[in-house]
Amino acid sequence: MKLTWILVADSARARIFTTESSTSPLVELEDLAHTASRLLDREITSDLPGRVKSSNGIGHALEQPTDPKKHEADLFAHHLAHCLEEAYNANKFVQLFIIAEPSFLGLLRNHLPEQIKKQVCFELDKNITMQTAADIRKHLPTYLTRSI
Repeated sequence: MKLTWILVADSARARIFTTESSTSPLVELEDLAHTASRLLDREITSDLPGRVKSSNGIGHALEQPTDPKKHEADLFAHHLAHCLEEAYNANKFVQLFIIAEPSFLGLLRNHLPEQIKKQVCFELDKNITMQTAADIRKHLPTYLTRSI
């Protein structure tokens, strides 16, 4: 069997599994947490946006250019992509299955290098990071082999 990794992720947590054979249960290799994604917006930003008065005397609050939660999710996606690239370069996996919360899956795709994208043989846009390994396995194809 090819070295297979299964990544199950959302904006705050990523779990990496492997399996002994194409039909055997999943074995968890790593559980990564990104605690900043679990914080409230006001806890991520250091203070409230400032206020500005326009020439007509009407004041309004300055808005942040990006949503702090989305920014943290993007940072975590970048970190995961880097970890996957390092693992692939160290020959730790040959094929990759990804199950991720829909919006996080998009962020992750944006950060994955081309060499890693070529190893992805299954994607599912679902948030199941809190499920057991056995329940996660039910979301994967029966046989974990690349269909070429």
